[in-house]
Amino acid sequence: SFFGFGQSAEIEVYLDGQETRKTAEVKTEDGKKERLLLYYDGETVSGKVNISLKKPGSKLEHQGIKIEFIGQIEMYYDRGNHHEFISLVKELARPGEMIAHTSYPFEFSCVEKPFEVYTGANVRLRYFLRVTIIRRLADIVKEIDIAVHTLSSYPEMNNSIKMEVGIEDCLHIEFEYNKSKYHLKDVIVGKIYFLLVRIKIKHMEIAIIKRETTGSGPNTFTENVTIAKYEIMDGAPVRGESIPIRVFLAGYELTPTMRDINKKFSVRYFLNLVLMDTEDRRYFKQQEITLWRKGDKLRKPNLQSPAIMAGTQNLQNTMQQYQQTEPDEADEDASSKAPVKEDFTRAPANSQSSDRLDKAAMSDPFDHRVSSPTRESPESGIQNMTREAGDGQNDNGNETAE
Repeated sequence: SFFGFGQSAEIEVYLDGQETRKTAEVKTEDGKKERLLLYYDGETVSGKVNISLKKPGSKLEHQGIKIEFIGQIEMYYDRGNHHEFISLVKELARPGEMIAHTSYPFEFSCVEKPFEVYTGANVRLRYFLRVTIIRRLADIVKEIDIAVHTLSSYPEMNNSIKMEVGIEDCLHIEFEYNKSKYHLKDVIVGKIYFLLVRIKIKHMEIAIIKRETTGSGPNTFTENVTIAKYEIMDGAPVRGESIPIRVFLAGYELTPTMRDINKKFSVRYFLNLVLMDTEDRRYFKQQEITLWRKGDKLRKPNLQSPAIMAGTQNLQNTMQQYQQTEPDEADEDASSKAPVKEDFTRAPANSQSSDRLDKAAMSDPFDHRVSSPTRESPESGIQNMTREAGDGQNDNGNETAE
């Protein structure tokens, strides 16, 4: 610093409300995780920049101080070029000298943040604030990242996924999922119905696969990652058997589906149904699903709601009227109108009570089915399953959709 080199000042960025603002866990490029302050599209990003001199009594000459709000996409195979889709600049100070610790307020009001932060195998999307003290020899720069989540509304059209797949004259199955669009805390409910079984199946599993596609043309890179894998059947099924599926998405590192983000990359999710026979031959069928982020519901305390307050007031009025009656009359009314308390009787184990729940009355996520499929169901819509190359080898989760 004595010769004008090195950093003679420290920069600290304070964001308004950072003590109470929600945070989100974001994966860094090296695979680690850090918690960042969470913002949403359209929210104002404001705060102050504190600049302190390292050496008391010294002064700092500069050519200006500025702060930038940047949204950036970085392709790992092209690190020299950073694609900025948002770039906002605020001037904090004009050229001059700094002789004491100084604080500068800043505000980026109603900032558009169209995309969600993402760190993948070949691409990274980030939002950050950059403070720059411009100097003749070497600038002093400070960056601070923030997290951004994109919220979606519940899709109005959310049809179920229903498809017949199989191997000609060997295996016909029908799989069905209750929806095609799921929020990140949702539950995938489905079932698999066996119409024809003429091969010896050893087990069946279902996997959630994330497919990241970056670049375009000859520079397109595709990376498949198996997020979760579930064994849903162990053993040989028979014709007419139905296997239920229930997959909980909460707890896994999932992001919303991203389609052609700034014409740079896409992130899509698939449900991969895999069957393995006794000779370790694998057959699979992939079906794409759409994931979206749902906003947190804030439940307000309803202890003072008008309905509850009115009901409480009615009870108090009734009690006052009851206490104002004559003692003899009150005792007589109480003895004649008080309900008789009876204990529940435990039914014997072999009882056949008609008061049990009627399973037919319970709602079924697939209640649009009129009847279970039969062998005579139309097969015009049957799609062939794909046999995996290199049968007998372990699954590496990189199967491609048919």
